[in-house]
Amino acid sequence: MSDPKVEKEAGSAEPAQQPEKRKREYKDFGEEEEKVTHAKVDMAQIQLKAEDLYDKEKVDLETIVVDDVFKLLQCDENGLTDDEANRRLELFGPNRLESEEQNPILQFLSFMWNPLSWVMEAAALVAIALSNGEHRPPDWEDFVGIVVLLIINSAIGFYEERNAGNAVKALMDSLAPKAKVKRAGQWREIESAQLVPGDMISFKIGDIVPADCRLTEAINVSIDQAALTGESLPQSKKTGDQCFSGSTCKQGEAEGVVISTGPNTFFGRAANLVGQDDDTTGHLQKILAQIGTFCLVVIGIFVIAEIFCLYAGFRYHYRRGLDNILVLLIGGIPIAMPTVLSVTLAVGAQQLAKYKAIVTRITAIEELAAVTILCSDKTGTLTTNKLTIDRDTIRTYGPFSPEDVILLAAYASRTENQDAIDTCVVGAIGDPSRARAGIKLLDFKPFNPVDKRTEITYREEASGKLKRVTKGMTGIIIELCTRNKTEEIENRLEADVEEFATRGLRALAVAFEEVDGDDPEGEGNGFELIGLLAIFDPPRDDTKQTIDDAMALGVKVKMVTGDQLAIAKETGRRLGLGDHMYPAKVLKDGPEPGSRFRTLDEMILDADGFAGVFPEHKYEIVKRLQALGHLCAMTGDGANDAPALSRANVGIAVEGATDAARSAADIVLTEPGLSTIVHAIRGSRVIFQRMRNYAIYACAVTIRIVVCFAILAFAFKFDFPPFMVLIIALLNDGTIMTLSVDRVLPSNEPDSWDLAEIFAYAVAYGLYLTLSTIALVAIAIRTTWFYDKFGVTLTNGATRAVDHNDPQLHAVVYLQVAIISQALIFITRSHGFFFMERPSFALMGAFGIAQLISTIIAVYGDWGFTNVQGISGGWVGIVWVWDIVWFFPLDLIKFAMKATIIKYLRNRHNKVIAQHAKESGVPMTRTTSRAASINESLYANRVSFIRRAARKVGFGQKISMKPEELQRFSSIQAARTGNVLARHPSRPS
Repeated sequence: MSDPKVEKEAGSAEPAQQPEKRKREYKDFGEEEEKVTHAKVDMAQIQLKAEDLYDKEKVDLETIVVDDVFKLLQCDENGLTDDEANRRLELFGPNRLESEEQNPILQFLSFMWNPLSWVMEAAALVAIALSNGEHRPPDWEDFVGIVVLLIINSAIGFYEERNAGNAVKALMDSLAPKAKVKRAGQWREIESAQLVPGDMISFKIGDIVPADCRLTEAINVSIDQAALTGESLPQSKKTGDQCFSGSTCKQGEAEGVVISTGPNTFFGRAANLVGQDDDTTGHLQKILAQIGTFCLVVIGIFVIAEIFCLYAGFRYHYRRGLDNILVLLIGGIPIAMPTVLSVTLAVGAQQLAKYKAIVTRITAIEELAAVTILCSDKTGTLTTNKLTIDRDTIRTYGPFSPEDVILLAAYASRTENQDAIDTCVVGAIGDPSRARAGIKLLDFKPFNPVDKRTEITYREEASGKLKRVTKGMTGIIIELCTRNKTEEIENRLEADVEEFATRGLRALAVAFEEVDGDDPEGEGNGFELIGLLAIFDPPRDDTKQTIDDAMALGVKVKMVTGDQLAIAKETGRRLGLGDHMYPAKVLKDGPEPGSRFRTLDEMILDADGFAGVFPEHKYEIVKRLQALGHLCAMTGDGANDAPALSRANVGIAVEGATDAARSAADIVLTEPGLSTIVHAIRGSRVIFQRMRNYAIYACAVTIRIVVCFAILAFAFKFDFPPFMVLIIALLNDGTIMTLSVDRVLPSNEPDSWDLAEIFAYAVAYGLYLTLSTIALVAIAIRTTWFYDKFGVTLTNGATRAVDHNDPQLHAVVYLQVAIISQALIFITRSHGFFFMERPSFALMGAFGIAQLISTIIAVYGDWGFTNVQGISGGWVGIVWVWDIVWFFPLDLIKFAMKATIIKYLRNRHNKVIAQHAKESGVPMTRTTSRAASINESLYANRVSFIRRAARKVGFGQKISMKPEELQRFSSIQAARTGNVLARHPSRPS
């Protein structure tokens, strides 16, 4: 079982011979081993106090000597008794995560839990309950229409959310269901969920470590924990070392004592970080909150004005006043806004699927358009997680060429049952069969932790000579090289190894000798150092181009890796990221005194990356960047990335990611490489433009309906039928949904919701359209101009609307409002003249159909409950010409707004940004709307509401998981284990 852990070999094996000569330490790349300690308490005292066990300065089950672990956990190498194991199972709980399931009914109802829906629900109550008066039946038509709108909106949102991935469920799906444990001196197999602190466990090659443990026996053990820590290579483990549960045993076999299980473990803590922010408000919810607040304030002002004016001023009857208020509530609330945006995002998700990107949370598409920083894991994401020989840096010390050195190193490697080092060496020669071609294997010595090298003795078939090759740790190999170990060679080797270490490259030395005679066991003529191989985890083929493209789109890329600092810097240099990278400890200690950074936030913003980070560090980095106003995307592939993927505005799991990473992510890539991310960014910005266009349109229509019909009521006592407003809303929303496939161009910079601009445009457009309707009504009521010029009449042949609520005048107003309100979308969707930016065929077709339906309703609609009567073809022509005449100046209004108010708002905003940067030293992002709005909690992710409701109606119990769903864990925190045992000492036997 060969596993030359070259990155761990530095400094761990110093030859005991030649004491008279200066010992060269060959600082190969690797971390310093953590020294074991003793518990700083009286170990004769078994019953420890809780405060002692919480004090990591006194007790740390990860690093104290194993004998102290047994004393603290009150166990021995014979294992626990069944009674004690059951007692501890009650104390610590099962070795798994508990999960809550949402009740689907409550989840569906939660989509009606926001202020926009509340207003529509209030309107429904007004229609069905409060309108039941004055000997008139309830307003069933409006009630049914409102309820249908609400149900459609909730159904779409419910469907999308139920399809979203569940990170904790995926963590449970990656379990090790069985574990080998010693109980009462006997080995047996149990469910891993039954493991408790103090249990003795064993595992071998191919097994998943079932719980966090300290090794009591280790035979040539190598553990792959890349998915947990981000380290590229499997790690050699010896007696006393800690093993993370959830990692995989790649070599050897071991026994250990369990020190932590369940949510007390490191992996358990990481799982708790996943989704712990469920009660926070998403970015799109914040935007909807502020748009909704704008609409509600406008509606509220005019509803209050109508109550005072119509009831106190005009002495309206109860029912008549309610009908006018219903018009404002139904027409003013953009109730379909979440639905329209959801459809737009869903279509975008389908488009991204063409690039092999699965979107599990569609609102992430909108956030991706605004992302300013992309944090990326290194191992398996930016790199291939497959070790490779770096041919450009091979050093030779003898007559052999770099290709010869690689071939000889391949001879000294296993061709089956390979570890990571042997795999990369044999893979470097191209054809693996060459590793045994032309030679006859006579003897092979695999890697072992003592010798730290592999060795092959073979006969060269061409010459018949016996030869021997060895590869391994530089310090060991050079001591064997008696033929050319000169001061000059040693100095060169030491310098080369030091250079490799500073660049994060693992050094693998290769030596060669010839053997006299025919005895494979015979002495050779002395080893000769022939080469030094550099091993590294290479970047993916498209990574550099992806990073360059992302930067060209205004997105800053930062590397966040669990690997060592030198490796991170070398990878950053190769990818063009830069090498301003820092170790994870700066996240705790902050910038050094006297450095150019005043705060940790400044350092995080400046850094090209961080190395040696744990899941909580990645989580903290993302959280701090978000607190600075940035929208962050995070890419990753391992369980150690899951918390940060969950925390990020957009989590992206790359191809080959673990289940935990995929389910914590918002976008999952199904093909190798990162180029899809750039496609996703561009696609998301197209979708963002569509949503921005709709937001301007929706706010403008709110202004247009509310202000228009309120003024008509005040000026002419004009009572527009609520049901006709409902029809306008339905037709408008049906047409606007085609914006999801409209033609727009993506921006070259991160997008942002500048709500001041949106509201400014909306007010200008809304007031202008209001004027168009008021002018039409005023002429029809005050004059006979339409009759005089076009010969059209109203009900009973009236030449003007003597009755201000003439049923045909209602139809005329309905048609005028319906046509020009929908036509407004062609203005909001374009940046220049509307006819210069061709819309999609779907939008044009939907607009045409909607106008045809509106015209038919205006001509043939004769519904008594709506107080509408069909109009003549003359009126239809008048309305169409009227709207066309009023439509063309809308472009001029847009250009005038850009030159005045919008320009002023942008200049003011830029001054605020500059002032903030000057005062704090930390640049502020452009989007002020990313800051929390006052009432955003009303639009929050509805989890908290669901949970409160579930508890009240009895749906809040924990859900028991099946045995095959038991969770693996690994941990750093074990103090809680001892704490619980201290509070619940073993029962006397």
